[in-house]
Amino acid sequence: METSDLSGERRRRTAVLHAGFEVGIVLKGLNAVLEIVGGLVLEFVRPAAIGTFLGLLTQQELARNSRDLLASILLAADEHYSTSAQHFGAMYLLFHGWVKIVLALLLWRRLTWAYPLVVSALALFILFQTIRWASTHSVLLAAFTVLDAAMIWLTIVEYKRTRHVAF
Repeated sequence: METSDLSGERRRRTAVLHAGFEVGIVLKGLNAVLEIVGGLVLEFVRPAAIGTFLGLLTQQELARNSRDLLASILLAADEHYSTSAQHFGAMYLLFHGWVKIVLALLLWRRLTWAYPLVVSALALFILFQTIRWASTHSVLLAAFTVLDAAMIWLTIVEYKRTRHVAF
């Protein structure tokens, strides 16, 4: 393969990773807004109302398929739901959401000093989420952890790229 082919391939790969990074920022921002909304709902809606909503949400699916995985997970979560778990979940989602909005905005503004800050903050979230997951085995917590790990990787790749490219 010629040198120009290699550099062309490298440019395409860099462009794809950069696009993935930008999509990741947008998704993190949207996810953060949803976390804040979810945190507010958890804080101000009674546990009984949440249980009723989950029952209505899963009723038809379970009637069709009594082994539906998602419906079963939702109902099992409702059985172990407590006021303290609700308050913890609300505070976690609110805090997590606000921090991620700030991080997404810092990345969007391309502030060089923000990249290591974002990696550190997401690494702390991953540590906390992993410790929490060990006791809860929450599918949602595992999903947040995987997304945070992917964003760390994209942020590191983008940080390296920005140090070689002037804006």
